[in-house]
Amino acid sequence: MFSLRDCCLPLHPGKSLQPLPSLSRVMAAPKTQGAATQGEEDSDGNRGGAGGVSYEDTKDYILEPLSLPESPGGTTSLEGSPSVPCIFCEEHFPVVEQDKLLKHMIIEHKIVIADVKLVADFRRYILYWRKRFTEQPITDFCSVIRINCTAPSEEQDNYFLLCDVLPEDRILREELQKQRLKEILEQQQQERNDNSFHGICMFCNEEFLGNRSVLLNHMAREHAFNIGLPDNIVNCNEFLCTLQKKLDNLQCLYCEKTFRDKNTLKDHMRKKQHRRINPKNREYDRFYVINYLELGKSWEEVQLEDDRELLEHQEDDWSDWEEHPVSAVCLFCEKQAETIEKLCVHMEDAHEFDLLKIKSELGLNFYQQVKLVNFIRRQIHQCRCYGCQEKFRSKADLRTHMEEAKHTALLPEKQIWDQPQYYFPTYENDTLLCTLSDSESDLTAQEQNGNIAIISEDTSKLHALKQSSILNQLLLHESLKN
Repeated sequence: MFSLRDCCLPLHPGKSLQPLPSLSRVMAAPKTQGAATQGEEDSDGNRGGAGGVSYEDTKDYILEPLSLPESPGGTTSLEGSPSVPCIFCEEHFPVVEQDKLLKHMIIEHKIVIADVKLVADFRRYILYWRKRFTEQPITDFCSVIRINCTAPSEEQDNYFLLCDVLPEDRILREELQKQRLKEILEQQQQERNDNSFHGICMFCNEEFLGNRSVLLNHMAREHAFNIGLPDNIVNCNEFLCTLQKKLDNLQCLYCEKTFRDKNTLKDHMRKKQHRRINPKNREYDRFYVINYLELGKSWEEVQLEDDRELLEHQEDDWSDWEEHPVSAVCLFCEKQAETIEKLCVHMEDAHEFDLLKIKSELGLNFYQQVKLVNFIRRQIHQCRCYGCQEKFRSKADLRTHMEEAKHTALLPEKQIWDQPQYYFPTYENDTLLCTLSDSESDLTAQEQNGNIAIISEDTSKLHALKQSSILNQLLLHESLKN
């Protein structure tokens, strides 16, 4: 057993050290003093304006991965899917609602499954470990993470992490991946040889009989709508139904905006050249065979490896290189900036929050800056003012309150946010964390005050130093040569 300060190290002896997933994916804020309320209620903000919620009477859970604003995307679920039981109790959840099951296991049983998205068959995975946990204690398989380690022992809590650092878990994930790939390839071969396909073009309503490739080639040739080579697609009927449903709902397939009528949608897709699917929408990944080839690799990663092989024998030419800067997002609003300097200027002007000044006054090193940023991110996400602990219904109400009450610069005591739990990012794609400066972290307090001691060389034996100097040898060599 170890504390959260060491939770990035696996407990299984002899295994390489692996970092854990981000805290937003794994678990919530630690248990604090007083009564507990769940994070879903907090994030909705069930009261605003009156009263406060203290750190002592709150237990907030962030049970799903959080991301800062990016391009639109989304997923949909399928009806009629089988149910999955909890590993420890008799609760059952539909497969398409696996997030609810994961949330249940975290809250009720304090078990966390790492990298769930890399599990090829979630139901079989759960059933396997449900059986194994009846045969041996959970501590034989899981790392134990102690949270709120600085609190009294009665207020500390233990969570159990099941991940592929355990050889048995890694082998299970690989076997499930192989089985899934086998099933997908069989399904793909069946569809390739199927000549009883019947489909209707989504753009001109023309009917097609025979092989699926006839319809897909027609849409690519006649309507410039190309979703890929037919032989690279699996579950084609379901794929086409998903796309048709979006069009029936007057939704653009690329930008995923909704329009008032079909004509407006058609004009938009034609003029904007949006007759293609959104590559960032992970909903479509299950329809492409490439996404099943390697465990934990998306089609983008596999394709990138292929591109590297093609470029191995080519000369490096960086003349057309264009760097696309990654923007960092403000701590309090949706404003983005390409550099931390611009972002700090914005936060100081718009929100009266001077991050650089706070860093300098408190003498924060890099890791303390990380914890402070993650602390503020979580409070803002949960619509809570960290200055007075008051809860609000929306982030807009919270910003108004903090700016009017001058609470943006009113940080709580250092021991509240300088906790190991805030090493974990609140948002998985928080670029601000990558731009924090560590330039002053190695300076001692004496150096920061300008009292730098200067130690001079020992010149008491200057004559001896001159005699043993290498310059004397060089001069001798030069004189002999002349």
